[in-house]
Amino acid sequence: MDGIILGIESTAHTFSFGCVGLDGALFPSISSLFKPEEGGIHPREAADHHSDSTSKLLSKLSHSNEFDWKSVAAVAFSQGPGLGPCLRVGASVARTLSATLNVPLIGVNHCVAHIEIGRNQTGCVDPVLLYVSGGNTQVIARADGRYRVLGETLDIGIGNMLDKFARHNGIPFPGGPEIEKLASKIDGIKHNLDSVALPYGIQGMDLAFSGILTSAIQRISEGITLEEVCWSLQEHSFAACMEVAERALAHTGKDELLLGGGVACNERIREMGTLMCEERGAKCHWPDKAYCIDNGTMIAELGRRMLDSGISTKISESAINPMLRTDNTVVLWD
Repeated sequence: MDGIILGIESTAHTFSFGCVGLDGALFPSISSLFKPEEGGIHPREAADHHSDSTSKLLSKLSHSNEFDWKSVAAVAFSQGPGLGPCLRVGASVARTLSATLNVPLIGVNHCVAHIEIGRNQTGCVDPVLLYVSGGNTQVIARADGRYRVLGETLDIGIGNMLDKFARHNGIPFPGGPEIEKLASKIDGIKHNLDSVALPYGIQGMDLAFSGILTSAIQRISEGITLEEVCWSLQEHSFAACMEVAERALAHTGKDELLLGGGVACNERIREMGTLMCEERGAKCHWPDKAYCIDNGTMIAELGRRMLDSGISTKISESAINPMLRTDNTVVLWD
């Protein structure tokens, strides 16, 4: 290939290297996932996993088809938001590679990367993004040179909520896929939301998921089957997300909805998005599942966009920012 951007993702449980050609061609990421033996993600343990995985992942990258270190035109990395210890590992590796290869370093906004990988792969132009991940839940739209947050979770991300519920019921991390599998055993036509009622956490354009989590755990203790509660948990939480997303479409006048983040792998939320968009003359998009979850390729894609716009990061400005907001990043590219 003529040239590539190398992207490094390390915001939380995933440590990943991915590449994007200067022409926008996407290449699969090489990743390692930290899975805690019990409980949630401990930032230091996850960071140790990333450090221990670096050599092995770089070796796999070096031996992958069509990869050539001489083709690397820049190194991009997640500068934030995320878990501090994890971000520091990725940033350190990126600085080292940038200096060794003598190529530009580009610190990118992880949240914005979810948007740009979706735009690249689906072809959508100016979407409202429903960003549903473990650490965050936001409804985002571009306006006046930034991706503006129109609504977001007021407590925990929807993926975090699903994982907490799964862990409470003995389901290992990540819990979302197993919850989806259990929920699919319930025939929604024969059920209604009142049969396993849960709170519907919407406050204007914002969402809240801690209440539905507590209630879902309570319903299990009341003897409702795990499959039924999983079904209701998905129906209520996804419907809340779709309601806010539809309001964002109406408010902005946009006609494209893009799903991004790990929860966007769920077939039910995709179905809901498709139905909602069809009813209002819009279209719902989502990237392949490999690009919904955290991955190095999406970091490389945003790095490519930024490099094309003349943006790079000095070493002195490459410190991580665990609290980086989606709307902190100025968007200069089309």
